Amino acid sequence: MSKRLRIAVASGCAAVAVLLSVSAAEPPVSAGAPAAGCAIPAKYRGLDLERLPVSEKVVALTFDAGANADGVDSILSTLRAQHVRGTFLLTGAFANTFPVRSRAMSDYLLGNHTMTHPDLTHLSDAAVRKQVLDAQSAIVRVTGQDPRRIFRFPFGARDARTIALVNDLCYVSFRWTVDSLGWMGTSGGMTVKKVVARVVGAAQPGEIVLMHVGSNPDDGSTLDAHALPTVITRLRALGYSFVTFARILNPAP
Repeated sequence: MSKRLRIAVASGCAAVAVLLSVSAAEPPVSAGAPAAGCAIPAKYRGLDLERLPVSEKVVALTFDAGANADGVDSILSTLRAQHVRGTFLLTGAFANTFPVRSRAMSDYLLGNHTMTHPDLTHLSDAAVRKQVLDAQSAIVRVTGQDPRRIFRFPFGARDARTIALVNDLCYVSFRWTVDSLGWMGTSGGMTVKKVVARVVGAAQPGEIVLMHVGSNPDDGSTLDAHALPTVITRLRALGYSFVTFARILNPAP
């Protein structure tokens, strides 16, 4: 991960408080070609959600996939063994480069993380749309799953203009409650113990956890993958269960 990404991800933004009604059941993953007509609820427009607006003790484990796939097999193995659902945010470039692992992720809910992971706030409206739609096409072609209505901004960089643009393309923007910082690697001063402490220490109803499927490019560590079993065990011990973003928002039909 680049130094630019490290700085951008580490710099959080103020949470947006919003009260929404939610259904108790989590819908199944929807697969297939992009739907002809797709819209998002008006109550989600203009928001970059930093937590699920629920009162129950549930946590959404999310995994960004953009750089490499070194931790994918371990993460999927843990999720299967622990019977935990996760949400994976793929770039189109990742889907094209790692089709087998991307298809394996499609057993879970997939979201759009742009085509090549640029800072969208520096792009024109047309370029933003192209990033989102190219990624959407790649993810559908490789995995068979439509990533709409789930989106995450690269670097967490967004503004009112770019949020409106992705909303118009049938996406709700999901940020995070806590960044595990596992992407920093051992060379960045992180350890498995520190990753666990950050995630568990931020536990709250509706917590959105940001992790990554790749390894640190400098030291090759996959701290998020290694920390995941303990994260799950510790959160369960605190009474939490695990959901995907479908807990509050149906995937595209």
